[in-house]
Amino acid sequence: MGQPVRVSEKISATNPGTVRYETNRPLTGMGHRYYRSADDVKNVEDPADVLAGRLFDRGGVDSLHVYGNVATVDITKGHDSEGIVEIVTNLFTHYGE
Repeated sequence: MGQPVRVSEKISATNPGTVRYETNRPLTGMGHRYYRSADDVKNVEDPADVLAGRLFDRGGVDSLHVYGNVATVDITKGHDSEGIVEIVTNLFTHYGE
């Protein structure tokens, strides 16, 4: 049980290829985290690293910046953000149906 994870998706008005996801859960402590590829994932138990791994596995992501409860995704040209909200929402799901 527990409080559901809420995620809001905000597409940049000035750069449509940049999408910000705000959660009601912290993804990092006080440090900024930058990911340019799956090679930057170091800790498979850290929420930001897990998110980065899942997003790069999905494909269509050039880079990811995570700070606090915000993940900013740079979408690869020609791709869209479909399905990313679900990836972020399911980040803290430990039990499936």
